[in-house]
Amino acid sequence: MKRTDVGRPLIFAHRGASQAAPENTLPAFEAAIRLGADGVELDVQYTSDGELVIFHNSTLEKTSTGAGRVTAHTLAELRELDAGSWFSPAFAGTRIPTLDEVLDLLRDKLLINIELKALDATFSNLGVDVVKTVREHGMADQVVISSFNPFALRRAKQAGLEIECALLLAHDLPGWMRMDVTRRHSRADGLHPDFTMVDRAYLARARKLGMPVRVWTVDEEPDMQRMVALGVDAIITDVPDRARALV
Repeated sequence: MKRTDVGRPLIFAHRGASQAAPENTLPAFEAAIRLGADGVELDVQYTSDGELVIFHNSTLEKTSTGAGRVTAHTLAELRELDAGSWFSPAFAGTRIPTLDEVLDLLRDKLLINIELKALDATFSNLGVDVVKTVREHGMADQVVISSFNPFALRRAKQAGLEIECALLLAHDLPGWMRMDVTRRHSRADGLHPDFTMVDRAYLARARKLGMPVRVWTVDEEPDMQRMVALGVDAIITDVPDRARALV
């Protein structure tokens, strides 16, 4: 991903500007542009017919009018669902977008953190297909691919050496997933930890490895201030306008 030095942490809107519009939809990504974000974070997963759609949860109930697993439905079936009414009547009729649609919208506008929702080895090819799509749009320098799954991330890196990949980390992950051997196996270029994991020692070690650190999900001002003071490379947040005003 193109790393422009702006003298401050970059601000990524988590699932788009998800407090201004329904998460992981085109209106949320449009809102991120309006609110001055540097980038967006989004989640990609397969449909049952192998298409790439933007949706966070493995099941549909919480943020759409559908039911069951996303991966059990075709793209045509998912496109019939309403993914906006749960948020506000003003967004009734909002559809689940495809990765192609989001890349078309954000070309030359924002950086994009694409999280692979690869829950197990079954989905290890997800990153390969994401790399193919990013290349087709000519947007390798706008994208970082991230995942908690080191196997899926390794496949993505092998498929797209020119595209940055980052390992997602959380304090409650099994110990083996937070070990150096996992990081090395994933072939990650960067680290995306839960912000509660990050202190000066963490940043110093990442700097020694030459790895950018982008923290998630930071919504409270004291936490933002601490991350800015530490010198993280990016803050992923639900409130990009608040973060931009602070930094």
